[in-house]
Amino acid sequence: MLPLALIMKGLGYAVEGSDRALDQGRLGAKFDYLARQGIRLHPQDGSGIRDKSQVLVTSAAVEDTIPDVRAARGLGLTEARRANLLAALFNQSPLAIAVGGTSGKSTTTAMAGWILHACSKAPTIMNGAVMKNFADAANPFVSSTTGKGEAFVSEVDESDGSIALYRPLIAVLTNISLDHKPLAELRALFGAFIACAGTAILNLDDAETAALAARAGNARTFSLGSSSADFRADAIALEPLVSHFTIHEQATGNTARCTLNLPGRHNVANAVAAVAAAVAAGIPLAQACAALAGFAGIKRRFEIVGTTRGITVIDDFAHNPDKITATLETLHAFPGRVIVLFQPHGYGPLRLMGRELVETFATRMRSQDILVMPDPAYYGGTTNREVSSSDIVDAILARGRKAIYHELRKDCIPVIGHEARPGDRIIIMGARDDTLSEFAAEVLAALS
Repeated sequence: MLPLALIMKGLGYAVEGSDRALDQGRLGAKFDYLARQGIRLHPQDGSGIRDKSQVLVTSAAVEDTIPDVRAARGLGLTEARRANLLAALFNQSPLAIAVGGTSGKSTTTAMAGWILHACSKAPTIMNGAVMKNFADAANPFVSSTTGKGEAFVSEVDESDGSIALYRPLIAVLTNISLDHKPLAELRALFGAFIACAGTAILNLDDAETAALAARAGNARTFSLGSSSADFRADAIALEPLVSHFTIHEQATGNTARCTLNLPGRHNVANAVAAVAAAVAAGIPLAQACAALAGFAGIKRRFEIVGTTRGITVIDDFAHNPDKITATLETLHAFPGRVIVLFQPHGYGPLRLMGRELVETFATRMRSQDILVMPDPAYYGGTTNREVSSSDIVDAILARGRKAIYHELRKDCIPVIGHEARPGDRIIIMGARDDTLSEFAAEVLAALS
């Protein structure tokens, strides 16, 4: 909601809002930032709803029982879901670029947006994560920009089905794997997403996406190696914090050497997707790759919090099997034991992905690695709690890996402190909970 609120403010609208987290006293810095941007904040008790000239915009997480919703309906206000408003803005853009996929879409969106910005296209960018290129000390939560150009680059979400609302000129699909919905439903959603695009940028290295590419008449493919791809990366050299690679554009025969200030093959794939989207938008390959070198990354994606006593703490958004695998592969490419603090992003996702999460940790962790799990993030509302983190830990222990459960996250800090030793990498994993970054800083302070 925050990036959409900032886009609407940038377009000249008066914006006000309420939030459960504000009433619970969480994320104070984020709400202070919104207030500094001229966005008026209210308790979520209906007091912000005053007259029929207002439009109530809600996220999918807002129940009909919330007092603001009841007050708005009592006054007969116009209502819109977040996704519908965003899609309406996006679909009006002459150069609409949508980035979808189970994993990597926030990073790819930020990369594509940065390339267009650096190449003077002045894009509007809508992202689910803070983009470091646009954030600074005074503006620490910039996850969107309101540009004056024709381009609108947006991350689009399959979790609530709202991806079906978008009509992109250029659609990017990073991959398809289990996360919020069963695979059969995801195949249908993503298939329809690329079918309505002018050009679809599709990942040949992902079997599910490659299957869609084989049937799509509008596909431009990318790969880390396949000679049949329209955009191919090779000569990949990975360092702990930097990646180097060459992109080949099949249609023109052009090549460009790229430097990306992020680690891991998954980020190389994200970069090739972003460059392919930029080329589809009219930017020459060499220019797009040169701009990519200035990409600073996004918050909570393999973000190093600090190092103390030879122990490094990393904050990461990984929360599904695909993302967890990519992060662990990146860590295991270099020496050192890994301690994972993984907080599931809800009881529903844990129930849907529990078996796959067990398989991922059991096969991707090494014998010396340690997993520490508290129960899932939960801030209210109705949910089924029949599966908890303790069930996952028990199953991983049965597979011969070391795993530790504590109901409360704060109780995991002494465990991590007891286990950690010089040379370890401690990675804090999870989504939908902005306080995980604060927790990562607490872990670093406790180790110090």
